[in-house]
Order: sequence, then structure tokens, then C-alpha cells
Amino acid sequence: MNKADDEAGKGERRDAQVDKLMFQSRFVMVFGQIDHRQAQRVCERLLAMSEESDKPIRMLVSSPGGHVESGDVIHDMIRFVRAPVITIGSGWVASAGTHIFLAAEKENRLCLPNTRFMIHQPSGGAGGPASDIEIQAKEILRTRERIARVIAERTGQSYDKVLADVERDFWMNPEQAIEYGVVSKVIQRHSDLDAV
Repeated sequence: MNKADDEAGKGERRDAQVDKLMFQSRFVMVFGQIDHRQAQRVCERLLAMSEESDKPIRMLVSSPGGHVESGDVIHDMIRFVRAPVITIGSGWVASAGTHIFLAAEKENRLCLPNTRFMIHQPSGGAGGPASDIEIQAKEILRTRERIARVIAERTGQSYDKVLADVERDFWMNPEQAIEYGVVSKVIQRHSDLDAV
């Protein structure tokens, strides 16, 4: 065995140990771009943890967003599993990241002090024949309306207000996110989770 293989083996053992500790502590991380790989990994963990126990699952979210439908998968799975999910925002929670964050019940949506939130309308590139571009444009508009309805339902804002707010990037600090209905509480320490 050469030095590179030995280092790779140590890295894999460390990763397995961290995964085990994360599972035991019932923490799921959603960091970075949301795509199908991230969605599969998160959903597997949610299902496994929920099957193991009905105790709350804590999901730390720090994401600029990503693929809308991959965000939908995680959002729906949070609502699907038996165990309640507590979402904790950190860094930035934007676009599909906010969609995921909003899946938890309002009292279970927390953030750390320096978190920023952003909602906006979906975007997409269209190519091909004009008829295909027209179909894709209509689908983006339907997705915008669907996402606005979810945001309105989960925050208590009116659909019309949300639709107007998502026309452009709409940023919120923690206090603004509480006022908007995105977040219920700002926490400072891990021990603050005991009160939830």
C-alpha cells in the first residue's frame, strides 16, 4: 500500500465516523448547490433517521439554491417523514434553499444570527425550436406561481405580495425574515435547540 492509498483510507474512515456521529445526533447537512445528488443523499438520511426514531431531525441549511425540482424533492420529503424536522439557517439560505427551509413547521424554523435569506422567481434557459421555447417559458411561469403559493402558505403572506416580492431577488436578514414569517427564532448556541 502506498502513502496516497493510506491517506485515502484514513479519509474514508474519518468520513464514515463523521457520518455515524451525524446520524446519531440526528443532524442532516444541506450545504451548497441543490442538485439531484444532494437531494438523494438528504432524502436517504431523512428516511433512515425517521425510520430509526420519531425524535426530531435537525437540518442545517446553507445554500445558494439550485435545481428547483431537486429542492422540491427535499421539501416534500421533510413534510413526508414521520419525525419532525427542525431547519436551521446558517450563512445564506436562498432560492431553492429557502424552499427547503420553509418545509419545516414555522415553530421549527430557526436561524443563526448572521444568516441571510433570499426568495426570487425561478430562472431557466430555453433553447431549440420556438415552440419548445414557448413551452419552457410557460412552465417557468407555472413554477413561479407554484413556488409563490408555497411561500405564501408557509409564511402567512398574501400570494399577491409574494408574487410581487419574487419579481427580483428579495433579501432578508434574520429580523426581516422573522417579520416576513420565514423564521420563528434566532438562536445563538447548540443548547438553544433544547428549547425547541
